Parts: sequence; C-alpha cells; structure tokens
Amino acid sequence: MASKIQAVRGMNDILPEQAQLWERFEDTVRDWLRAYGYRPIRMPILERTELFVRSIGAVTDIVEKEMYTFVDQLNGESLTLRPEATASCVRAAIEHNLLYPGPQRLCYAGPMFRHERPQKGRYRQFHQVGVEALGYAGPDIDAEHIVMCARLWRALGIGDVELELNTLGSNESRRRYRARLIKHLEQHAAILDEDARRRLHTNPLRVLDSKNPELKELIENAPRMTDEMDAASLQHFEGVQSLLREAGIAYRLNPRLVRGLDYYNFTVYEWVTGSLGAQGTVCAGGRYDGLIEQIGGKPAPACGFAMGVERVLELMQSAPHAAGTAAPDVYLVHQGETAGHFAFRSAEQLRDHGLTVVFDCSGGSFKSQMKKADASGARYAVIIGDDEMQAQQVSIKPLREAGEQRCCAVAQAAALIKLNGVE
Repeated sequence: MASKIQAVRGMNDILPEQAQLWERFEDTVRDWLRAYGYRPIRMPILERTELFVRSIGAVTDIVEKEMYTFVDQLNGESLTLRPEATASCVRAAIEHNLLYPGPQRLCYAGPMFRHERPQKGRYRQFHQVGVEALGYAGPDIDAEHIVMCARLWRALGIGDVELELNTLGSNESRRRYRARLIKHLEQHAAILDEDARRRLHTNPLRVLDSKNPELKELIENAPRMTDEMDAASLQHFEGVQSLLREAGIAYRLNPRLVRGLDYYNFTVYEWVTGSLGAQGTVCAGGRYDGLIEQIGGKPAPACGFAMGVERVLELMQSAPHAAGTAAPDVYLVHQGETAGHFAFRSAEQLRDHGLTVVFDCSGGSFKSQMKKADASGARYAVIIGDDEMQAQQVSIKPLREAGEQRCCAVAQAAALIKLNGVE
C-alpha cells in the first residue's frame, strides 16, 4: 500500500462543517462591505518579490524570515507568494490607473502565505479580508474604517475585542522620533537582545513591539512619539479620536503600537482579544500615505485594514449563538427503479421552489434511508415509493415536530413545507 500524502504543515483543509461557518462569515462580510460602498478587487497570489521588499521593508520579519520566495525557472525572476495584500492592491491600482477618475474604495479576500511556526490562529496559509481607501486624506476615512469593524463585530456576534489606537505622525516627525529613539536604545545597548541590536539602525520602531520581558522597562522608559509630533499630525489624530467618540467607539491609546510594516504613517490601530492566546490581534490597519509613490505611482494618500479570517472564525465559534451545521429543508427518500426516476424529477421541482434537498443515493431500505433523513437534520422527509409514483404525488413527513404524514402533489408539498417555517 502506498503511503498517505498529507497536506503541507500549516496549510489546512477546510472541511464541510467548518466551511459552512466560513460561508456565513463571507455572506455577512459581502453585505457589510456593500453597505459602505467598497468594491471588490482580485489580485494574483504571486507577485514579484521586489514589490514586498520595497513596500513592507527589507528589514522586517516578513521579508527577512517569512516569505515564500523562489526563482522562476523560465526567466530567473524572483517571485513571492503574497504575505499580505495591501501592496498587491496598490500595485494593481497603479498599473490599471484606477485613481485616474478619483479616489477608490476597494476590498478583497483570499489566502496569504507566511513561513511561520504553525500554532492556533497562525498558519502558513491563512486568509484575510481587507479594505483599502485610496486617495482619501482626511481623518474621516480612518474613523470610518474603525467604525466599520465595530459594526462587523456586532453583526457576527463577537464581543471580546478591544481597540488599541496610536499615531506614527508624518514622515518628518517619524524621522525625528526615530533619531531620538536610536539614541535612547544606544545608551542601553548592553541589554538589547539579538533582534533589537539587528534592528537598532534599520528599523528601531520595531523594538517597541518586542515581546521580550527583559526589554519591558527599557521600552516603557523610551521617549514618546507624540513628543516629536508636528501640529498637523496631532490635528489629524485628534480628528480621528473625535469621530470615534461621536460614534461611541471605545478605544485605548497605546503609544507603543507601531505595526510591523514600514509603510504606515499617521493613524495605526489593532483590534485585539484575550481569547486567542498569543495570537491576540484579530484585525489591524492604519494610514500609509507614502506607499503609492513608493511603488511607482503618483503621490496620493491612502489607508486600510485587514482581518485574519481564521481568528475571526475562532471568535465566532465561541459566541453564544454560534451557528451549527446548516440542515437541508428536505431529505428525499425513495425506493424502486421506476420510483427513483420520478423521485429524481421531484427533487428538482422542490429545488425550483427554493427548497434545499438532499436526494438519497444509497439504494438502502426505507428504514435505513429514514434514519439518514433524521440524522441529516432536515425538517421534512419526502417519501416516494411505488404508490406515490403511480399517483404522481409525494408523501411528506415532519421530522422535527409532531404531525401526520400526508400525500400531495410536488408543488403543494413545497408550499406546505415553506408555509411551516422553512426559509
């Protein structure tokens, strides 16, 4: 016997029962995005490596350690499976001149890839839903994105999420702060760990995000970014906060929140939870006004966010009203070759009336088929034997409540089932 071939570690199958929860999430998200005027865009999962090096930053964990990168054997070009989608979305907007008629609200969903140690809530193939607003400069769009997320959590029945908020300010104020932070870290170089020393002069803001408990005091005593903030940066941030207060959105200011990608400026935020262990960030985003120019477009402001679908689903499953397996409206039981043909046509007629129907293909006895009908969760069994076939009718039997079995035409059966509460 040949050995079994299993899925690649960290790249998971989504089985039918799980997929139904995914579909519920996706249906809710589709309506939610439409309510805010966001239009879908779909980008390839494979991009030139340069796109991510230039946008995310060469000295980030993603580019240095986590990307799936290989050389195309046909032309020697370096290609990468996308580790995130903002850069891809911006690249597509530039390539196809999407900003020519004016600002754009765009959204996407799909798989991303990072070579990480698989654990709960962190996989090598994971999925994101993302939103990008390109060409908008004011704090209102930043606030809209945060309010959008709050609305989605309510729609999904998720309550265990909190908003952390910060600003990185303008590029100029960030440069001033960067110099001051480097000076602070250099004064304590002896206690820096390997990661912090490596990032000291290339990406010092990431040191603030270190999870090393030995650096906690050093980070707490680091200079505050707001101390170097110019008036325009502070005004933008106050504009965001004012709109959030008006919308009744609670948040916690976190001056150490910097995000792990180089392209952010001004507003940054994370929706976090204590229910997922170490993987506490459910959704994150902010403003990235320099990215469009950085990867070859005309300068334009932009902001966006992305959420980890697997992490959101974990929270949905623990919600009080978490959805179970969706049951069919009807399980169609039949026996006999001639009756089988009539049953097959009847199943299609019931579907024409908007019902979901499982047609038994086991060829078993009526008794065994009825057991399967009951196990399916269907509210009704539709039964067809020789007598029903001769009369060109079907028998319907309630499975979840008291009621007598009755015989009628297919169209009447469909009407009775829908009348009795099948949506």
